[in-house]
Amino acid sequence: MPAPVRLIVNPAAGGGKAGRVAPAVEHRLSELGVDVRSARTRDLAHAAAIALEAAQGGEAVVALSGDGMVGVIADALRDVPGAVIGVLPGGRGNDLARVLGIPEDPLAACATIARGAARELDLGEVAAISGSGPEARGRAFVGVASVGFDSDANRIANAAPARLGELVYAYGALRALAAWRPAHFELQLDGEAARRSFTGFSVGAANSRSYGGGMRVAPNALLDDGQLEVMVAEHTSKVRFLTQLMPRVFKGTHVELPTVHLFRAAEVTIRADRPFTVYADGDPIAELPVRVRALPAAVRMLVPAEAGPDLPFRGPIAAMGSQPPRGGAAVADGGGGPGTG
Repeated sequence: MPAPVRLIVNPAAGGGKAGRVAPAVEHRLSELGVDVRSARTRDLAHAAAIALEAAQGGEAVVALSGDGMVGVIADALRDVPGAVIGVLPGGRGNDLARVLGIPEDPLAACATIARGAARELDLGEVAAISGSGPEARGRAFVGVASVGFDSDANRIANAAPARLGELVYAYGALRALAAWRPAHFELQLDGEAARRSFTGFSVGAANSRSYGGGMRVAPNALLDDGQLEVMVAEHTSKVRFLTQLMPRVFKGTHVELPTVHLFRAAEVTIRADRPFTVYADGDPIAELPVRVRALPAAVRMLVPAEAGPDLPFRGPIAAMGSQPPRGGAAVADGGGGPGTG
């Protein structure tokens, strides 16, 4: 039987937008034949606890929120067999929904919950490195983990007034740029002995293509290849960073610049010459030094049945199936595990 849905609402997401639209979303899901009950969160830990209880009880977990809560829920459910996650855009950035082709309007996005397919997707994981080596388990994320200039920009954006909406990311970047001084970073890819060193702005380890409200920082990242796209932005003048790199990142053409370098790796360790907080899905999750690794096929997530051509997968979604019977969320096998796309 199709799974019933637990709709988890972050009432503060999107400057309160998620809380305001939640009753209409619940009504729309019911209209589409979804057996739904909702819960509002107090904080991210509460969201994780609700998600775990719901998934263990056989419910599909649907987040009406931004990417931060989606990442926390994915982290909580990655060890729950058969767990299914749905995403309804309710935050300011909604980058994962955008990459998956889910409509920006949360009411329109309800069709993905009712008629989509559950496909296996990778996650990333950030673990702090101690003197005795990396922790056994880190925090999972759905989008991009980044550090350096991005740490400062995220911190400023998270403290900015909600009225700025999506402009909060540009605001954070401009404020961070004014006070930025170059940092020295060291990377090790896939456990290689040699460290790659550079001076510059930031390092990003991308599971997905986009962050910061549509910045295509890793335009070729795939969600089912067991790899991370590691992006390095080397030192350049602040004027060039502002006038050349930042405008290009929304189209993904910044990767053509000589100061931007991309690597593919299943794992990367990151160190720097001064303290930085690693942010992932817009939230602070660890302090340098860290190990970031890909977690292949870590979760099952509902994706649109009729996706566009710019899919973040190695191949087309196969065996999408027909519309599910009334009464629950779609949980058809999307055929998207490693090697099956």
